[in-house]
Amino acid sequence: RARDTTGLNMLNQAKEFASYVNLTGLILTKLDGTSRGGAVVSVVDEVGVPVRFVGVGEKLEDLQSFDADSFVDAILPAGI
Repeated sequence: RARDTTGLNMLNQAKEFASYVNLTGLILTKLDGTSRGGAVVSVVDEVGVPVRFVGVGEKLEDLQSFDADSFVDAILPAGI
């Protein structure tokens, strides 16, 4: 059941954070599943800022520039 609330938690946290600071972009960390991947679409839409980087590991050098096309390919089944 906790995985069902991942997207809602992410959206609520992003909206709350954005109410205190002037966000210009997001960093998506711990990208380990489609529930989190799908939730980021809602966050970008609601908060109105792009994803700038994605974390693929534990270290600073594991941050990579976000590639929207690769992201969509990874979360949607082929042929859609």
